[in-house]
Amino acid sequence: MSEKMTPLRTLFCIGVNQNFFDATPEEAKDVWGAFSAMMKGIEKLPGVNVLGNMDDDRIMVGPSLAAPWTTYVLADVPDIETVTAACNQFRTLPVGDGPYKLWKYCRVEARVGRALVIPD
Repeated sequence: MSEKMTPLRTLFCIGVNQNFFDATPEEAKDVWGAFSAMMKGIEKLPGVNVLGNMDDDRIMVGPSLAAPWTTYVLADVPDIETVTAACNQFRTLPVGDGPYKLWKYCRVEARVGRALVIPD
């Protein structure tokens, strides 16, 4: 009999850096295209259940180098390899037709834990 694995409750903390703010309007549009692909890519990874996201952009102005982050994605992820695959999208997703990947414009830090169970 196979044992059901408990998913890893994962908070992807995403910070936009100064390169995005220095980008031309055309470049910024390409960054948003890559960012959108990354968000969809996380959700499409096998076994990932995105529980929600939150954007701090109205009360957080400028680049995020550490907490508080610009935006967050909370998901249940089947294993650490899938968490790594989600983060790897920042290294691999191209921005427009240029030589740069998404990680030039934003960073990610994954916090992995478990769902908090409140006893009765």
